[in-house]
Amino acid sequence: MFEDSLVESGGRLKTKSKYWAIGAFILNGGILLILILIPLIYPEALPKQAQAMLLAAPPPPPPPPPPPPPTPVHVVKIQSEMMNNQLTAPSKIPKVIKQITESAAPPPSSGVAGMGGDPNGAAGGVMGGILGGIGSGSAPVVKAAPPRKIAVSSGVMSGNILVKTQPQYPAIAKAARIQGTVILQATISKTGTIEGLTVISGPPMLQAAALDAVRSWRYKPYLLNGEPVEVGTQINVVFSLGG
Repeated sequence: MFEDSLVESGGRLKTKSKYWAIGAFILNGGILLILILIPLIYPEALPKQAQAMLLAAPPPPPPPPPPPPPTPVHVVKIQSEMMNNQLTAPSKIPKVIKQITESAAPPPSSGVAGMGGDPNGAAGGVMGGILGGIGSGSAPVVKAAPPRKIAVSSGVMSGNILVKTQPQYPAIAKAARIQGTVILQATISKTGTIEGLTVISGPPMLQAAALDAVRSWRYKPYLLNGEPVEVGTQINVVFSLGG
């Protein structure tokens, strides 16, 4: 019986100690939580010294260092040696005096010799020759060179045609009933002959016949300010089955 009583008592004690431990843990946790929450809910409960430490502002930062003192500027006064447009003696005598060497003067040119005794100047002179030319009225006349090539419209150049060969209508183009206008870009020389000839547009079957015919054309020389010049112009060759 004593053994049974010991076993029974041991089981009861273990069960009670387990519940007591849980209850004690909950109680202690609740007390600790209350102690933490009371200062947050009621800050008046804190000591005044602690409140003063919490509400006190942090000390201000230290002031910046003072700026460095300005560097003194030495003003150098330059005294002019000119007074009333006259050169005065220097106040100090320099220790070393530098000598300035001048190069030899250039020899006189032959053109200046015309300024001697003859008022009209010698043949090789400069001043006399210029003045003499102005006074005598025999100044050279400068003529502008004519341009090498100018552009003239096809209507103007059509009036200068001397020889105009009619093109031969190609048989294959006539059989295909092809007609139209071949536009050529031509360069006419100073003597009126065709020097450069290129096709701008037109039916391909008619271009060769137009080139062969226009190469034999001749024009009167085109004059500009009385001088013959080269001319760039367009030439229209018309092919028509009804003509």
